[in-house]
Amino acid sequence: MEEKKNGNGNEKKHNDEIFKKIESMLPAEANFVKAEFEGPDIVVYVKNPKRIYDDDFVIRNIASSIKKKLILRSDGSVLMQPEKALEIIKQLIPVEATIGNVRFMPEFSEVYIEALKPGLVIGKGGSTLKAIAIQTNWTPKALRTPTMHSDTIAGVRQLMFNEADFRKKFLLGVGKNINRTIMKSEWLKATALGGFREVGRSSLLLETPSSKVIIDCGLSPEPSAKGMDANNNGDNKAFPYLDSANFSINELDAVILTHAHMDHIGFVPYLFKFGYSGPVYCTPATRDLAALLLNDYIKLVQRSGGTPLYDEKDVRKMLTHTITRDFNEVTNITDELKLTYHNAGHVLGSATVHLHVGEGMYNIVHTGDMKYGFTRLLDSAVVKYPRIDALFTESTYGGPGDMTPNRKDSEPELVNQIKRTIANGGKVLMPLFALGRSQEIMLVLESLLGGEGNHENIPVYLDGMILDATAIHTAYPEYLKEGIRNRILNNRSPFENPMFEVVKGEREQVFDKGPAVILASGGMMNGGASVEYFKRLCDSEKNQLIFVGYNSTNSLGRRLQNGMSEVALPDEDGHLTPHKVKIGVKTIEGFSGHSDRRQLLAFLENLRPRPKAIYTMHGEESKCEDLARTAGRMLHADGRAPMNLDSIRLK
Repeated sequence: MEEKKNGNGNEKKHNDEIFKKIESMLPAEANFVKAEFEGPDIVVYVKNPKRIYDDDFVIRNIASSIKKKLILRSDGSVLMQPEKALEIIKQLIPVEATIGNVRFMPEFSEVYIEALKPGLVIGKGGSTLKAIAIQTNWTPKALRTPTMHSDTIAGVRQLMFNEADFRKKFLLGVGKNINRTIMKSEWLKATALGGFREVGRSSLLLETPSSKVIIDCGLSPEPSAKGMDANNNGDNKAFPYLDSANFSINELDAVILTHAHMDHIGFVPYLFKFGYSGPVYCTPATRDLAALLLNDYIKLVQRSGGTPLYDEKDVRKMLTHTITRDFNEVTNITDELKLTYHNAGHVLGSATVHLHVGEGMYNIVHTGDMKYGFTRLLDSAVVKYPRIDALFTESTYGGPGDMTPNRKDSEPELVNQIKRTIANGGKVLMPLFALGRSQEIMLVLESLLGGEGNHENIPVYLDGMILDATAIHTAYPEYLKEGIRNRILNNRSPFENPMFEVVKGEREQVFDKGPAVILASGGMMNGGASVEYFKRLCDSEKNQLIFVGYNSTNSLGRRLQNGMSEVALPDEDGHLTPHKVKIGVKTIEGFSGHSDRRQLLAFLENLRPRPKAIYTMHGEESKCEDLARTAGRMLHADGRAPMNLDSIRLK
């Protein structure tokens, strides 16, 4: 990453003072070697880490004093040979942990240990990790092996291992750019680059005189499936208005991602294709899910005969520039911006963004997509923050009529519809977003149809990206509701109930075996497995198509919801073929990962502290406008619905 030139000769002196302070607070017997900025963290290298591990308060006190996350590592000269270290690691970790891959990264003096039960790798109070560090001098990191195999997780972890040398150099460069003397900013400006008064291509640019960051950078739902060309030819609503923001991609300090849906992440690899080389911040689960969705987008466009905006090497470049952060972890992303993620309740790893600007100058909360209401999968969005001056909130279901049914009514309605269709000898096709709605519906069906004593024996087939997305959920149970988390940790994952059958290879088995439920990826039916099943099932009145999620205005899903009786779909050779729509089409509300009108207003009512200004986004125009007016009146705040390309001076 190219270092920023700031012309301040005091920078090195300032940083040297921090490092000298750290050295002075360490025990002399630790044999301090050096300290350096690595991304947003400070890493301290010593030759005798045991002296520090013997006193848990040393690192804690230093981190509290310098207000930075501090990482302790051994100097490379004292690292045990990996072969010998591996023997000790296997002796210290109980066999019940079920160790998988063990990877040594000398670039970071770290050893990554994958295990089905990482809690046994960590040990009580971190005792096993500490013993490994003391006996081998390698800093151990425990990774969870998903209970279901995931090609994506395996690929991402292998990529991080293969690119360790690059990652080290990249993080050192980021660290130098972040850790400059904080200058007092004269102003703060927000520019709507996409996703305002619309759903899709979400992107918000935040600027101060010395910082530029983007929150989300996505594609619109329809163009992302068609493979529009990178110059917006034929559709000026496909991508964020980056070319209208009057700055070079290289001027960006950071990209902040809220969650892994294509309308929020789909344009990020394109930034790397055309010169961006800075960091991308997200939660660990969002990184892995982004890898899955972005690579699937490339394959989907290629299969449809289009040209993707970017290729797999651009996705890999994005992943190697990604810095993951957990919820509630305060992180400097520039010399004047501090990022903290909080649970958004939308999908696995989804986060609201809290940005602290300057030394208390201004505070922003950006909700991304969020759910403030009941789901079986995730806890509700967080409503308590240290400070809020401006709130940017989603408005997907922000209109006066957007009141979804109670889940106590929706779930029985779904199950009854399934039972009626099965009894009539038909099949139920449910087009689902692979991430979020699929796992939510799996939990509903597992609970109401798959429990002991249930004699329905209705097979539920999983096809498309759903399997890998679900496997990633089992690698990050800490993001899930406590009951689901505990079941996964105790090898009773609801996602592995025998009622779920994975479609591998030919789909004929699904059509030949009689009545069934089919959960297929491609929630809006713009592409994916759901469209292929629809082609085979649409000509029979016995079958049922059930939507439980959002369909954008021009999607095939929305057209079918509106009663279209015939659709033209491409065959194997790409030729459009007409299909009569005789299948029943039903929409069952209440399962969305977005907040409905009541939930949005409840979120605003319970938000603490209350913002002075509210800006609506991620919703159709009328919904953004109405929610902004209502929120402004309700909270006695400045409520606005900006348009794309609007710039707002926040401070």
